[in-house]
Amino acid sequence: MTRLSNNFFQRGKLLLPLLLLSPLAFAANDTLPPYTDGSGHAVQSPYDYQRVGTNGPMLLQDFHFIDLMSHFVRERIPERVVHAKGSGAHGYFQVTRDITNLTMAAPFSDGVGTQVPLTMRFSTVAGEAGSPDTNRDPRGFAIKMRTSKGIWDWVFNNTPVFFVRDPTKFPLFIHSQKRDPQTNLRNATLQWDYWSQNQESIFQVMILFSDRGTPFSWAQMNGYGGHTYKWVTASGDWHYVKIRVVSEQGLNNFNATAAKQMIADNLDWNTQELESRIDSGNFPKWTVSIQTMTPEQGQNWEYDINDITKVWPVDQFPLLDVGEIVLNKNPDNWFSEIEQLSFSPANMPFGAEPSNDPVLQGRLFAYADAARHRLGPNHMEIPVNCPMAVSNFQRAGYMRVDGGAGTLPPNSANYPSSFNAPVSFQARPYNLSAIADPIVGPPVVLGSFQLSKKDFEQPNVLWTTNFSDEERESLVDNVIASLLTVPIQNIQQRSLDMFACVNATLGSQIATGIKLTVSSPLSCGA
Repeated sequence: MTRLSNNFFQRGKLLLPLLLLSPLAFAANDTLPPYTDGSGHAVQSPYDYQRVGTNGPMLLQDFHFIDLMSHFVRERIPERVVHAKGSGAHGYFQVTRDITNLTMAAPFSDGVGTQVPLTMRFSTVAGEAGSPDTNRDPRGFAIKMRTSKGIWDWVFNNTPVFFVRDPTKFPLFIHSQKRDPQTNLRNATLQWDYWSQNQESIFQVMILFSDRGTPFSWAQMNGYGGHTYKWVTASGDWHYVKIRVVSEQGLNNFNATAAKQMIADNLDWNTQELESRIDSGNFPKWTVSIQTMTPEQGQNWEYDINDITKVWPVDQFPLLDVGEIVLNKNPDNWFSEIEQLSFSPANMPFGAEPSNDPVLQGRLFAYADAARHRLGPNHMEIPVNCPMAVSNFQRAGYMRVDGGAGTLPPNSANYPSSFNAPVSFQARPYNLSAIADPIVGPPVVLGSFQLSKKDFEQPNVLWTTNFSDEERESLVDNVIASLLTVPIQNIQQRSLDMFACVNATLGSQIATGIKLTVSSPLSCGA
């Protein structure tokens, strides 16, 4: 470094040097704002520091240094327990079909052609924030729409089903996929032990171990709501609905070899690839489609309408295109716009309601609670999360900066006052009792480990009909490679039998690869 000044300020016996600096630190440019500390005070250089003489200790009075370091050690917020590795972008949703006969929810109620701004975040599930984004893992696919009637969050995956249908299983399932607390290593034995004991997961496991478990690009994968929702019209009529978002770029996946090579080459491939697409003007697009069932169809369907381990076959319940999503802007500040981005499936405008799906019911609480932990009680005040208008009685807590409660005047009552009314109250446009599913019997405690033969029917269709020959081959190879790392034969056997329950050919091919025999007689649920 070049010595720029030998001038010292002498007070008594304390000599405070102005610093040794690079000439670049003093470059003047009237078109740029001056460098300041966190309180807005101009500072000559970010490298300034105060000490006693030229070789004495530093001074506590050096506010710039204290301000700089105290912020630096607090620059990380808790990462997400799941979906920690990810990124996203901004864009819009546009209504392309009039479906007011199905829902009164904005933006559909605002008419064909209506556009609303949105932010999307893509992520892996099990990996930490610094893990490769091309790991074999399901992908989170979350969408925040800012409608005229409030935030509408679509919290999707890139697969149409999920591993569990019981919300109490979710934390324990994630524990089996995360690092072993004793070794701090991820462990295939723990993963297969969990899956083989909770075989309702087989449909999702088959997708995960096919090439669909390693997407090439976030822009080249679909998003699936998975859960069943209820959409309600202005007249109170309602339907069961599933939502999916279909890539207009087509689907593209790595095979296992290419995915491992990309992990070695670039831990952030998916992140970089999406950013490059948008920067080049090659804006990714998705068609938004829905499937619907009448209440009568839902109650009489052969499967449980609220079971997230099942799909609605499109030949029985056709897709209806209702909108389009376009991503056209990368974040200017990744932390502010993506890391602080939060979602909750409870964020729904009138016209969209939850079903009795137990996993969805659990997520209605857990997502917002996770945001309160990570970001604070006022996380919805962060600009990327903030609705267009808020009026309520939530005034205090960490980081409240809007003068009270959104659009309310600061001197308004903090309760429903009879003489100084701060808000009005609008009646719900439909009766929730009228759209409730029929409840039969007393409260019960259920265990979703209880299987039936139906749990293997749709995975069999996936194997025999939906998968190509190449996908079948990849699934078998990937499962064999993973099971061969499991040292406990009982877990290998249980996992093999699970696949044999799906399809005898699938079971025999895996059996050959791991040098075991399918159990006889084979139990595949009641």
